[in-house]
Amino acid sequence: MRITTDYLVIGSGLAGLSFALKVAETGTVTIISKTKLDETNTSYAQGGIAAVLETSSSDNFQKHIDDTLVAGAGICDKAAVEKVIEYAPLAIKDLVSWGTQFDKNEDNQDTFDLHREGGHSNHRILHHKDNTGFEVQRALCEKVRSHKNITIYENFFAVDLITQHHLGNLVKRHQGDIKCYGVYALNLENHKVVTILAKATMLATGGSGQLFLTTTNPVVATGDGFAMVYRAKGIVDNMEFVQFHPTALYNPSESPNFLITEAMRGFGAILRNKNNEAFMTRYDERGNLAPRDIVSRAIDNEMKKNGDDHVYLDCRHLDAEALKEHFPHIYEKCLSIGIDITKDMIPVTPAAHYFCGGVKVDLEGRTSIKYLYAAGETTCTGLHGGNRLASNSLLEAIAYADFASKVAIKEKDENEWQHAIPDWNDEGTSHPEEMILITQSLKEVRQILSNYVGIVRSEVRLKRAFNRLWTIYSETEELYQQTKLSRKLCELRNLIQVGYLVIKAAKARKESVGAHYMADYPNKKNK
Repeated sequence: MRITTDYLVIGSGLAGLSFALKVAETGTVTIISKTKLDETNTSYAQGGIAAVLETSSSDNFQKHIDDTLVAGAGICDKAAVEKVIEYAPLAIKDLVSWGTQFDKNEDNQDTFDLHREGGHSNHRILHHKDNTGFEVQRALCEKVRSHKNITIYENFFAVDLITQHHLGNLVKRHQGDIKCYGVYALNLENHKVVTILAKATMLATGGSGQLFLTTTNPVVATGDGFAMVYRAKGIVDNMEFVQFHPTALYNPSESPNFLITEAMRGFGAILRNKNNEAFMTRYDERGNLAPRDIVSRAIDNEMKKNGDDHVYLDCRHLDAEALKEHFPHIYEKCLSIGIDITKDMIPVTPAAHYFCGGVKVDLEGRTSIKYLYAAGETTCTGLHGGNRLASNSLLEAIAYADFASKVAIKEKDENEWQHAIPDWNDEGTSHPEEMILITQSLKEVRQILSNYVGIVRSEVRLKRAFNRLWTIYSETEELYQQTKLSRKLCELRNLIQVGYLVIKAAKARKESVGAHYMADYPNKKNK
């Protein structure tokens, strides 16, 4: 089977769907999603989207820019920060026009109810209760499903980007003229590989939280975009900066971990250890509203010091009715496991949450591969630097989708459909008889990354992680050459690739900065 389209969108979160809506008036659009259209990282975003609006009399762009730069530990791309934050009001207008329902103030329905989260100097977080991402995803899914120029393929797994390599040409990294012609995708319903040819391809595949044992990310977050671009000889950057969310619900029987939004601390909740001590002021003068990297390390230290699996988030002093009104889903979730957040403290633990690095893009959303654009968590835009400021992720996703849509519209007709691209060839392969090889390797990969490449790292841990991972990589590549494609095998291969990139980047950065903390260099920075 072959599909030709003007625009191909890989991924169905905010970045992918907003890009599709922007370009759909100028050509045919094909969206592929490896599960259902609404099963994305966007859907799991609780907190909201950060934006300085005209109605924010006490806030301004510069304050938001400064907060972002501080959270990013001094290594943000200032031009990217300024561009994204100044774009924010337009992003909100688009989301509202597409049907997103943000909460309004009770006493003034003409203004949005704004939350404050860690690292922010003002209340500037637009939200829909405590499930903002779900509301955004709902609105966009309805919009794209009804658009006449958009075709959606669910249960299509992107396997590899198509470049000149598939025409028999040598392609090297940092080569300036690599071109993307589309993607090979596995139809998960009939197990056939489809060739999709496109003039412009948007990569919006999200992050890779499933690389770790404890994560807030859904099972689809397996780093597919990172791995595909690296295999295609594209550029990735800043992969060492894996942000752990400080407060995931501690519930060992559940995976992924349920997220306890940072907005609860903005609302007044307090972190406490098992001795009932409010410990955050010992680590940072901003206390419970310090940036995520600082809070995560503080919790990690308290847990290790006391030999605990978790700390607590205390909401008992807050107005019970207001708490339930603002955080209904968290209230119901905790109640389902016997915790009444108005009376009981919530057990929480850090969990892998967001990749601040990724596929390198310019200020227009172009990757190092021509006619391949990227937006959302799969990218390294420079906005986040070493540590993402809370609620800047949804903003970045829609902003870069818009930037990329403008250049994709201009550039798509430069690129022809390459009909000479061969179909996928799996001759000589067979169905895997030993699925235990894949499942066990996946467990080992996640254990390696969690134990050695987590919140706190060291030279010794990274070396051991690399050596252990290399063995699994060699075994998996041999298996890949011998067997027919499956989702589990492809995801394992991608996670190993991402793990390698994280370890490689972490080994190279001989300093502690942002979300990358090296025990060998606790306060040392490169000169």
